[in-house]
Amino acid sequence: MSTIVVTGGTGTLGSLVTERLRAAGHEVRVLSRHAPDHPVDLQDGTGLDAALAGAEVVVHCASNTRGAGKGDDVAAGHLIEAARRARTVRNLVYISIVGVDVVPLGYYRRKLRVERLLEASGLGVTVLRTTQFHDLVAMVTDAAAKLPVVPIPKDVPVQPIAVGEVAARMAELAVPTPSGRVPDMGGPEIHSLPDLARTYLSATGRHRRVLPVPLAGKAYAGFRRGGHLTPSHAVGTETFAQFAAGRGRGR
Repeated sequence: MSTIVVTGGTGTLGSLVTERLRAAGHEVRVLSRHAPDHPVDLQDGTGLDAALAGAEVVVHCASNTRGAGKGDDVAAGHLIEAARRARTVRNLVYISIVGVDVVPLGYYRRKLRVERLLEASGLGVTVLRTTQFHDLVAMVTDAAAKLPVVPIPKDVPVQPIAVGEVAARMAELAVPTPSGRVPDMGGPEIHSLPDLARTYLSATGRHRRVLPVPLAGKAYAGFRRGGHLTPSHAVGTETFAQFAAGRGRGR
């Protein structure tokens, strides 16, 4: 069994990746600022050398979804340098997003820069791009549903995928042998975002009017064109309706 480091190991994806790796018998080190065993600050690199000592694989799930700064770039740079110093890291596995090279969204551009940093690092690297998680659609809908009418971006197709299925794939890839850029991973169905919002609201017992709202900008145009979709890699099995039904039962 390998010693595997997981950044973002307490997050939505990282926690599930950690569970699967530990169930498979690996020693897993979860990195965060407040971790009792491996306190690490990716923004300045504090604690990385100790956390990566003897590790063969790093699974990089940590990401800054807020703001337009270079936090992801800085974190990746510190991680790469620490992996070089460790001399034992053979595979750095990174989770990315379908369309980061097509849709000009600030967050997507940062993810793409990290991909390029990893590819140019000289380290063994594995990169998996996936479509949006079911949880993201739910989060967007929940936020919009705080208003009397639920405003949702108009004409945006989405191919959501279950985060557990992505976690299982990431755990499969967390082996000492790197795979480079692996095939994309998309959900089983493509629906418009307003339709998914209606499905979610209905499943969770909220009979509210969804108002499709046109937006402006190049990123919105990229989403409308479907640059974030991968219909030829619709490998996910859980539909959004099934996910929403499960959320409904849990309310």
